[in-house]
Amino acid sequence: MKKKAADMVAEAKSNIENLDPDQVAKELEAGALVVDLRDSEEIKATGMIPGAIHVSRGLLEFRADPTHPYHVEGFDPGRRTILHCASGGRSALGAQTLKEMGYENVAHLEGGITAWTEAGKPVDKG
Repeated sequence: MKKKAADMVAEAKSNIENLDPDQVAKELEAGALVVDLRDSEEIKATGMIPGAIHVSRGLLEFRADPTHPYHVEGFDPGRRTILHCASGGRSALGAQTLKEMGYENVAHLEGGITAWTEAGKPVDKG
């Protein structure tokens, strides 16, 4: 095995913008697209950041590609886009992938929903 998952995450984090919960809250208020990459079961268990959209990590590239039939409106390579997951691994890899796809203003929430809730930020459990 040439690279381990942890190596790939560390490499991605060195190439992307890593935000803390306060920064993400400000960006969300300013109109950033916040994308929750976790699986549905994870979201049911812990809730979501209010205003975020859900796109599972396995579909990110397809949902983000404006030329693909599975594209989701709101994804735009020119729009500020912030990804998050449970702790920051999947979102770091996803942010790196979006950069490779031409997204110029992409970041991720370091520590994921765990850091968000530990910072006392709101969660929508509906």
